[in-house]
Amino acid sequence: MNLTPLSPAEWRAAGRTFPHKGHEIFYRDSGGNKPALLLIHGFPTASWDFYRVWDALAERFRVLAPDLIGFGYSAKPRDYPYSLVDQAELCGNLCARQQLTDVHVLAHDYGVSVAQELITLHEQGRGAIRLKSVTFLNGGLFPETHRPIFMQKLLRSPLGSVLAMAMSEQKLAESLRKVFGPETPPNALECAAFWQLVSHNQGPRIMPKLIRYIDERRAQRARWIPAMQFTRVPMRLINGPVDPVSGEHMALRYHELIPNPDIVLLPGIGHYPQVEAPDQVLQAFNEFQDRLLAAGQRL
Repeated sequence: MNLTPLSPAEWRAAGRTFPHKGHEIFYRDSGGNKPALLLIHGFPTASWDFYRVWDALAERFRVLAPDLIGFGYSAKPRDYPYSLVDQAELCGNLCARQQLTDVHVLAHDYGVSVAQELITLHEQGRGAIRLKSVTFLNGGLFPETHRPIFMQKLLRSPLGSVLAMAMSEQKLAESLRKVFGPETPPNALECAAFWQLVSHNQGPRIMPKLIRYIDERRAQRARWIPAMQFTRVPMRLINGPVDPVSGEHMALRYHELIPNPDIVLLPGIGHYPQVEAPDQVLQAFNEFQDRLLAAGQRL
């Protein structure tokens, strides 16, 4: 695993782009003839969030990780109908362009909602990809358990555009430190990298549009939760329980609503398990995949 902060510039240099509805989308692709694994990042950052686990995952999978539209090094058009449903379409298009149909998913934060849409499409037989498994990291799987931080509440308010343009590296770092575990805070280099990804190409100006995903989650709940309850796609939740946004309280709701819930709690870890505890995330993820293999599922 990569324990040395990899600069966003280095991450970008190893990537490519593809078109989505007339806009350039950045993505990383480890290549190779291996089972496909799609990484879906969270709000407000980008695929770089997975840099600590990338190398280890690439030993076992062909790993693809897009910067969703509006994030990181992908296009950030001002006049665009940003939606989680569209982001799922973007992910499907990326896999289709690479001629990948059977795909595993590892999703975080905003990305768990994109994964919920992919599960729903899979159940409806309308998806561009066939899901082999889905692993959720911390994220708002259930609107009733999502506890947005103060910055998110302000972005959704009439003051959202003013706040967005007043954002700075220091303010973003303060918000992030509140959701990381108390013993695993982001270091200065990571905070600088997060800000670089957010601020690239005037990113803050569209954040009030991106934050509408919180409302979209509520609107899609009636589709997404039944799909998760009835799907035969294997699912695992790897959760940082001290996360104030979607920690142990969300995991408890997952246990209540999802049949035969598969949950791994990482003590002391917050909202960004793949950054805070990459070794533990890899162990939990690989154990899940090993179990699927032992059960006879072809990766």
